[in-house]
Amino acid sequence: MAKNLSEFLKPGPMVESCHPDVLALASKSVRGVPTNKEKSVRLYYKIRDGIRYDPYASSLDVAGMKASKTLAEMKGYCVQKAVLLAAVCRAQGIPARLGFADVRNHLSTGKMRERMKTDTFYWHGYTAIFLEGQWLKATPAFNVELCEKFGLKPLEFDGEVDSIYHEFDNAGNRHMEYLNFRGEFTEPPLDRMLETYMAHYDYWKSGKRTETGDFEAEVAAETGSG
Repeated sequence: MAKNLSEFLKPGPMVESCHPDVLALASKSVRGVPTNKEKSVRLYYKIRDGIRYDPYASSLDVAGMKASKTLAEMKGYCVQKAVLLAAVCRAQGIPARLGFADVRNHLSTGKMRERMKTDTFYWHGYTAIFLEGQWLKATPAFNVELCEKFGLKPLEFDGEVDSIYHEFDNAGNRHMEYLNFRGEFTEPPLDRMLETYMAHYDYWKSGKRTETGDFEAEVAAETGSG
């Protein structure tokens, strides 16, 4: 393995690729699968649909971002799910790192919009996976059930091309606009993320970041998909 890829195979304080539960999930998910490409696809869908998307789970400390915690709770927001996907990839010897972008997300709920006071999500997370000589973006954030409630085509990953969100949903409405790519990292850069959150999110400064909710229930109520 090339030296410049070795750091993306090592376990870290958040990308816990050596944690017993992470190792077990990775091994079970790819049993009998021969290639890294096929393994990465299996792992992507396991995290996309096996871990429920929950923006109320957002955290900017090491304990809250650990792959093992997200796995134990079976829920997480985009960065936590991306960390877990990176961890299970590394556990299988597939180089993986964390990528981030600022996005304008048009699919949210009234409660979330009121909480955030903006439709811009700073430091939206995805996983970058090294396959067959290239880095590919994989975004496991929205589980299939949530996509169905939103009327959004679930985001697929085939191990050959980048998997990032579409600009429009199935009805032609705006869904996700990528405003700024912030780079890719071995571990989430929590200090930089916190600096941005404190600058742009009043709820983070006011202490309302601990507010809880049921995001899927909110979506179902607003879309009539319950």
